[in-house]
Amino acid sequence: MTDITSTLFSMSNGRAADISGLNRMDMPRFQETVINGIGCGLRLAAMFAHETDAGALRLWAILARDSQSELLPLYTDCTGESYPSLTPQCPQAHWFEREIFEQWGLRPMGHPWLKPIRFQSPYRKHAAAAPTTPIGVTDFFQVSGEEVHEVAVGPVHAGIIEPGHFRFQCHGETVLHLEISLGYQHRGVERRLMNGPDSRSIHYMETLAGDTTVGHAVSYCQIMEALSETRAPQRALAVRGIGLELERIANHIGDLGALSGDVGFLPTMSYCGRIRGDALNITALLCGNRFGRGLVCPGGAGFDLDSARQAELLRRLDALESDAASAVNLLWKTSSVMARFEGTGPLTPQVCNEIGLVGFAARACGVRRDIRQDFPSGIYEYARIPISTQDSGDVLARAYVRWLEIQRAIAFIREQTAKLPDGPVREPLGGLAANRLAVSLTEGWRGEICHVAITDDQGRFRHYKICDPSFHNWFGLALALREQQISDFPLCNKSFNLSYCGHDL
Repeated sequence: MTDITSTLFSMSNGRAADISGLNRMDMPRFQETVINGIGCGLRLAAMFAHETDAGALRLWAILARDSQSELLPLYTDCTGESYPSLTPQCPQAHWFEREIFEQWGLRPMGHPWLKPIRFQSPYRKHAAAAPTTPIGVTDFFQVSGEEVHEVAVGPVHAGIIEPGHFRFQCHGETVLHLEISLGYQHRGVERRLMNGPDSRSIHYMETLAGDTTVGHAVSYCQIMEALSETRAPQRALAVRGIGLELERIANHIGDLGALSGDVGFLPTMSYCGRIRGDALNITALLCGNRFGRGLVCPGGAGFDLDSARQAELLRRLDALESDAASAVNLLWKTSSVMARFEGTGPLTPQVCNEIGLVGFAARACGVRRDIRQDFPSGIYEYARIPISTQDSGDVLARAYVRWLEIQRAIAFIREQTAKLPDGPVREPLGGLAANRLAVSLTEGWRGEICHVAITDDQGRFRHYKICDPSFHNWFGLALALREQQISDFPLCNKSFNLSYCGHDL
């Protein structure tokens, strides 16, 4: 297939571009370009719509060419309330098109399963075609036949966790199909950001997905710096990188403990719960908050690391590394654990690429997809971190990639702390440029975080799009459960550990 995207305008991660110079197309050309690009190995990092000053709907796609660190933004102005769906030829668009229809009433004709994503009200009052059903009230796919039965789980679960509904179609213990219905956590964050930024904007980012505070804050701050042509100091970039990798360590350690609990292996489960707390406490040492709130701010970092705190951070990191090795290595040496992990919930590289998986879930399929390598920004432009992969695509692979990433994150933090650059940690921000598009990608602990901002004539946010890695990966969990035992659902679910609130915004 000839790549027709090779001549399009491209931009770098964390940069802004004048909208007048971007790739504007009519609808047939827009669809052809997206489908052709995906067929040639590009990814759909984001797809969304917004309303123009004239009241028309503008449909955007952000394509990512990982091999060349290029982002290709393209758009088309819609002339009606429908367009031919991309999903039949481009499964990566499946979730995005459902979201756009729900938000704007822009119907993708031919979409195979057009149902609500968040059960939210549409942006436009006159978008009468958009669904407005109560949360959770929707049709579910059903499998018919003798001995086929349905199992419904949630949205209220047997623990202090967020709500989400799972509907299984089973034959005996074997799962034929899993359908995931979310939306119970919808807070309207993107809508709140319109006409911003303001003093609340950074707090929306930090609480968008509480376990990814630093990741989303970094993406937002890169947007702000791109639009204001501000460059954060080198010392601040190092502090941000330390915060990002601490967030990765804490969540991976916690999930390895939870995976141990799912198979009844209590030693690792017990220790990892405590070690996760140690990682969170190191983050608190940096900024006074265990989840990293206040650590990252537009223009740089909100806190500095003096010599005493650097020494204490390294001391605690050494203890964490030793304790984590003792606890986690028990997993790989225990045959009963390996018997449950191996071959459970596998995904192939072909499926991974077809649906656009990101993060460690993709790397566990053998796909070397990592923003720190493919679209490096911040400290990762100057200090690379090895990419961790496995090939089997199952629970074991997702668990072991996490363990490799913990070890490499520890080494990265130790290196950055030991050679922290001199200088300030924050630069003042200027005004935001008008009529610009800015795109920011960050490798959060779950995977690719994508923020896209479009400014109006006054330099305010006309539209702000957020794509948490969970948005890409929930469908991957559904596919991983096919032909698996329903009793393995908790194990598969935790091996992804996707965010309800990060998806629902």
